[in-house]
Amino acid sequence: MTLPAAPRSWIKPAAIGALVLALAGVGYATLGSSVAAPDVTFISLAGDKISTQSLRGKVVMVNFWATSCVSCVREMPQMVETYNKFKGQGLQFVAVAMKYDPPNYVLNFTETRKLPFTVALDSGGDLAKSFGDVALTPTTFVIGKDGKILKRYVGEPEFGQLHALLQKALAAG
Repeated sequence: MTLPAAPRSWIKPAAIGALVLALAGVGYATLGSSVAAPDVTFISLAGDKISTQSLRGKVVMVNFWATSCVSCVREMPQMVETYNKFKGQGLQFVAVAMKYDPPNYVLNFTETRKLPFTVALDSGGDLAKSFGDVALTPTTFVIGKDGKILKRYVGEPEFGQLHALLQKALAAG
């Protein structure tokens, strides 16, 4: 007795899906091994200009977020805790508000929550483009002292793992 071909029709799409996921995983895993952070300049709410070049030699977190993003708002207290925990060891942190986020909302959020790190606006969307067309928020990059991206988190990071990565990066020569 032979089985009809229909039940096996899922095998090919499943195999293709698995291959795509595997390749994405490889790309994700190798992202930090050789990709330099883009050469950009952040403009803080206070009007200060901070270039990625000026941050060389420091460990930097760049967090793309929006006031309308529920996950971003939920993770922000932990981002503040993370920054406060590691700033004494040299961690720099730039929270970049997405281009669709009204500047007055960003300013209000920053002031009412007393965000202790640099908050920048991405009015034209150029920063998000430079970091690989960031569209999903929150997206966070950890950049090593050598200016290379160590890790990209899409969504809320697992903070225990993030802290371990920061500890290692900050201790590196």
